[in-house]
Amino acid sequence: MSTEPWTIERICDVLAAPSLTQRFLAEINRAPAHELLSTFARWERIAKNMLHADQGSQQIVEHLQLGEEPPGEWIDGNERLDREADQSRSRGAA
Repeated sequence: MSTEPWTIERICDVLAAPSLTQRFLAEINRAPAHELLSTFARWERIAKNMLHADQGSQQIVEHLQLGEEPPGEWIDGNERLDREADQSRSRGAA
């Protein structure tokens, strides 16, 4: 992970999506002085989470392209989803 300091510009770059970037900038610009640091810290945390998730997904793609199992422990949710779908059908849901 980069050691670059977190700035408004860097957060905007990591957020990438125009709608998220606009929301971040609007919140930063409207934050009262006493809430500015906490607003920045919240968006910094969001950006860090997004960056971490992106790096994790890139690792998964790299492993799959090499025909390898992705790292980590994976839970197959198909069984649970099938069970829930059966329950919904039994209750008459579409």
